[in-house]
Amino acid sequence: RENEAINETWIADRDRFSYEGVYSPDRLQRPLVRQGEEWVEADWESALGKVAEGLRSRGGADLGVLASGSGTLEELYLLGRIARGLGTSNIDHRLRQRDFRDQSADPVFPSLGLRIAAVDSLEALLVIGSNLRREVPILAHRVRKAARRGAKIAMLNPRRFEYLFPIAAYLESAPSRQVADLAAILAAAADAAGKPVPEHLSAAVRQARVEDAHRAVATALASGEKRAVWLGALALQHPAFADLRALAAALAQVTGAACGTLAAGGNAAGAYLAGAVPHREAGGRSVHKSGLSAPEMLRSSLRAYVLFGGVEPWIDALDAESLRNLGKAEFVVALTPFASEQLRRVAHVLLPIGTFAETSGTYVNLEGLWQSQSGAVAPVGEARPGWKVLRVLGNLLDLAGFDYQSSEEVREELGRLCAGTSSAGYQGTHRVAQPPGQAALVDLPMYQVDALVRRAPSLQRTREGRAPAATY
Repeated sequence: RENEAINETWIADRDRFSYEGVYSPDRLQRPLVRQGEEWVEADWESALGKVAEGLRSRGGADLGVLASGSGTLEELYLLGRIARGLGTSNIDHRLRQRDFRDQSADPVFPSLGLRIAAVDSLEALLVIGSNLRREVPILAHRVRKAARRGAKIAMLNPRRFEYLFPIAAYLESAPSRQVADLAAILAAAADAAGKPVPEHLSAAVRQARVEDAHRAVATALASGEKRAVWLGALALQHPAFADLRALAAALAQVTGAACGTLAAGGNAAGAYLAGAVPHREAGGRSVHKSGLSAPEMLRSSLRAYVLFGGVEPWIDALDAESLRNLGKAEFVVALTPFASEQLRRVAHVLLPIGTFAETSGTYVNLEGLWQSQSGAVAPVGEARPGWKVLRVLGNLLDLAGFDYQSSEEVREELGRLCAGTSSAGYQGTHRVAQPPGQAALVDLPMYQVDALVRRAPSLQRTREGRAPAATY
């Protein structure tokens, strides 16, 4: 939709043409139940009854729930309520993240650290681990506007990506070197500013070998008064993400910059607020005992799994072994708009839910703004909005408080739990200790990032659509 403060009426090709996936031949149009090696169509009542029975007998630590970070706030909240009602905190939407050492210090939700419209007026920006044009095109557009006005833009990336604006300093850094390079940039910035670094990072900074390339980045970030440091998708999936985040936050503190995270998925901020993470309940409340992260669930051979929102872990989690582990489970249910051959091999029940275009719901953007929509088109076949399916499933599981009559009621309940919350940014004291060995990053092409765009023919026929994943 037109929204001058956010998109200035621009829309990227990825978002313009992704709607084609709504009518993909892969669309799941009726509930399916596996009987032996055969798939049999079922009515909603019997299919949901089988799901309730399968989950009720395999709850607690034996159950894992993997969610799409592009689900609506209402869907993710109800999914989290069901998971915890079944006695597990094994729920996660962070499918590509690998380092969770410092997750207890996560902000209430990931954010940009400033308003989207304020990006235009930035005077200095450091982007760490992000192919910005492909990850968040509307931000790349605004960064270009800032650069054309004289902002100094610096990059720390595993390779040199193409940008349509001038770059003041570009440090090409192999994944295994990125922590050391960022520590050196912090050392250079602190020295130039005459400020101390936080005590918990002092050892890492003392060991840093500062070179001219690091000073160039630090100098660029010191320009002007309106500054920002962003961590992108490649930083998020780095095996030493906790180290990168701690150093980036300290660098922001030393230079007076805002520190933000460009989280993957269309509703990653909403997923945090809704409790679709193993260490937080809805509203950002800490859990007594954290559950398993997404990669831990896929490695743990649990008895049962729930895959929600078109999640395809063998692609979305960059984990080819996930098919084998899911195939060992006693019970796998997928609430999904799509049913690929791979999914049919591992699942036991497939429940058809609507895409974003077929449901009402709410999304939380990178500045923390809640934006609600109504469904634009009728669901395909017998598909139902995800929140409605979860509401009925909660009742069949005899969980209290699942008598919602509308998605608005779900949103209002979560809104009360989130009242007064804000993303204060990272406030942790993580000590940098880069893991030994080589680090590698897999960069998923922009037209492969979720189940919907993977099924948009116009996107898949492009050069970007045919491009393989890159490994750095």
